[in-house]
Amino acid sequence: MSTENEGTAVPPAPPVPPVPVDAPAASAHQERPAPDGVTSTTPIPPVPPSAPGAAQDHGAPGTPAPHGGPPAGHGSPGHGYGHGPQGVPASGGPAGPPSPPDASWPPPPAPPSYGDGGAGHGSGGWGSSYQQPAPKSGGGRGRLLAAVLAAALVAGGAGGGLGYTLAKENDAGGSTTVSAATSGGDIKREPGTVAAVAAKALPSTVTIEAESSSGEGGTGTGFVFDTQGHIVTNNHVVAEAVDGGKVSVTFPNGKKYDAEVVGNAQGYDVAVVKLDDAPSDLKPLPLGNSDEVAVGDSTIAIGAPFGLSNTVTTGIISAKNRPVASSDGTGSQASYMSALQTDASINPGNSGGPLLDAQGNVIGINSAIQSTSNGGFGTGQAGSIGLGFAIPINQAKYVAQELIRTGKPVYAKIGASVSLEETSGGAKITEQGAGGSEAVEAGGPAAKAGLKPGDVITKLDDRVIDSGPTLIGEIWTHKPGDEVTITYERGGKERTTELTLGSRVGDS
Repeated sequence: MSTENEGTAVPPAPPVPPVPVDAPAASAHQERPAPDGVTSTTPIPPVPPSAPGAAQDHGAPGTPAPHGGPPAGHGSPGHGYGHGPQGVPASGGPAGPPSPPDASWPPPPAPPSYGDGGAGHGSGGWGSSYQQPAPKSGGGRGRLLAAVLAAALVAGGAGGGLGYTLAKENDAGGSTTVSAATSGGDIKREPGTVAAVAAKALPSTVTIEAESSSGEGGTGTGFVFDTQGHIVTNNHVVAEAVDGGKVSVTFPNGKKYDAEVVGNAQGYDVAVVKLDDAPSDLKPLPLGNSDEVAVGDSTIAIGAPFGLSNTVTTGIISAKNRPVASSDGTGSQASYMSALQTDASINPGNSGGPLLDAQGNVIGINSAIQSTSNGGFGTGQAGSIGLGFAIPINQAKYVAQELIRTGKPVYAKIGASVSLEETSGGAKITEQGAGGSEAVEAGGPAAKAGLKPGDVITKLDDRVIDSGPTLIGEIWTHKPGDEVTITYERGGKERTTELTLGSRVGDS
């Protein structure tokens, strides 16, 4: 916005009058009107998302399983979520849109003050009245003084006249406003900048709408996994549509496709959907190596928070190997992960979206957030407090490939039931398994390694194990057949044993 200051016209220079002797020239005062029309703009309140906000899932701790919980690696957590953050899936179930913000907030900024300064003030200058004095007799010195003063006034008048003439010639538009240059040059965004990474990743990041047969559902995010039209997302984003529901996928260019769920892994919280009539120009996002991620690395998250598609936020990796158990609060099985923690803003609707490194490689799938009890926006729905959790991409890649290949998840397991009570001393093998089964599976990996009921597992390789959920999350970062070193306590003594992980197919 430009403001033009318009003053009163400046008159031409008058002829030089005789020098007054007895009566000095009277003072005159000219004023310029102050500018008007200065307008302030008030920010438009955010428009509520057109799509319903994704449901808030509450991962509040529940009552520990009466018999100690499920077999480790079996994905049957019962109701207890153990030690560590209780993740809240960032989207997935039904929920209404957030309440529209109060139109009176934020307050409009005060209009800027554009001061003109005063009008020109003259003391005996142009516009002053002049009265011819009566002639006086005087000597030659008086005439000489008058001549000198007259010459000075002629010079001053000429200078003022010249200044006014130049100003008049330069004021073709009648304005004294000076315009800035219209361009500072071409904008170049080098690879590695957030803008460059986002521009490359956004076309391959999609918004997913899932709807159950009864019409319930929510909004989440996903990203292109391959050129065949497979999209990776969270299980809780599409869970409503698994049995007879509908899934639609919308790209940033507005193109929308129907899709079907190829496979879903509730325990891992990973799912794959496939586009119907997939376009031939799909560009999969490059996958990074989550094992090489370091605390402090830059992160970029893309998603549809509260239904606002194609939103980009940034942050860092604030922690690694964070044990997280998340649940939708319906009493169904929980999901466990050894998560990448980030302070990039993640909200309901970001679930299933990519967490990128500074080079644009996918290092994780945004899955859950830590939430306060009161979600804000007057809805009770959680929002970002700077604690988001992502499934490491190395794990998610393996799960997605198995889902595409067989349609079912494959879990690594040790073949023993562990307590899901919140502790800090380790994962204790229970005396009895779920449903009255044996706590240590006969002939299973734990039995072959010499583990018994009552043993407390404190380490898996070099990872400290402080609870049952932590152990499950760590086991599921491995593949069946991997060899691991188990450190455990029995009778107050620390021992170690080698164990080859077994496998379990499906979520049952």
